Amino acid sequence: MRHIRRSSVLNLFLLALCIGLAGATASAGGKDSPVRSPQDKQDSNATPQAKEGDKTSAYAGAETCKTCHEDLYNAWEKTPHWKTTLDTRGGPSHQGCEGCHGAGLAHTQNPGDATLIFDFKKASAKAINDRCMTCHASGKEQMDFGRSEHSHSNVSCTDCHSPHHATTDQFLLVKAQPQLCYTCHLSQKPQFEMPFHHRVDEGLVQCTDCHNPHGTIAPKQVRTSAAQDAACFKCHADKRGPFVFEHEPVKVEGCASCHTPHGSPNAHLLKVSNVNILCLSCHTASFANAPGAPSFHNQAAQFQACTLCHTQIHGSNFDHFFFK
Repeated sequence: MRHIRRSSVLNLFLLALCIGLAGATASAGGKDSPVRSPQDKQDSNATPQAKEGDKTSAYAGAETCKTCHEDLYNAWEKTPHWKTTLDTRGGPSHQGCEGCHGAGLAHTQNPGDATLIFDFKKASAKAINDRCMTCHASGKEQMDFGRSEHSHSNVSCTDCHSPHHATTDQFLLVKAQPQLCYTCHLSQKPQFEMPFHHRVDEGLVQCTDCHNPHGTIAPKQVRTSAAQDAACFKCHADKRGPFVFEHEPVKVEGCASCHTPHGSPNAHLLKVSNVNILCLSCHTASFANAPGAPSFHNQAAQFQACTLCHTQIHGSNFDHFFFK
């Protein structure tokens, strides 16, 4: 009988203990993890989609822009930029008119507020360049634009390019070369009218054949080859070398140490009319008295051009003195 009573008391004690632990657990759970209804869970799961919807709902689409700006749209759809309307990888922020002008839904709802759309005519050069570089910064021609002279001089992309009213078949230029470049570079225009000049005005050479308007690591935005050779060697390949006997100024100072690249009154675009004077700018007259030097090296009369004998002045594979 006593054994039965003890078992009953023990069972009652264990039952009370279990009820107490269950109550404590429920209380702690109520503080840290409130009970959520099925509707709450559904709302939480819908949040990412709602946020994505908020982003896309700000865009009106290019066809909506056409409603008011039909003339601009008709010109724009003939340009390479129009193909962005078919590229959905970047989303609406990279498509059509709004890829450049920004989200346009608010602008369509309140056209009178100019702050609701990006206006290239009213924006600063830096703002325009930053917007264009969003897509074009990775291009091999534009990757150095940040260090270019044009960027430092506050020249914007739309000073040279027109996405809507381009006059050239390539590069959306507002004018064809060289007239476009002459708009700012007036001092270079008469150089191409010299008796000896690169035939830029004749259309055989373009400014961009030698210069990259978007910037390079070389001075004057001059193009260089993969080996960092001068742009001149693209046409004057016979002067490239390498030679067994190099003429040092060609490699160290470049072609411009002796030649004026745009135009010159002197043959071969030389900086001076007398070849001897050009040579003497580096080779002082003291060499005339050097042992073994021929008598006609005396430059007092300057009656013979150095290149009459030193014919391979750009470099030679056979003679240290560039005789052949």
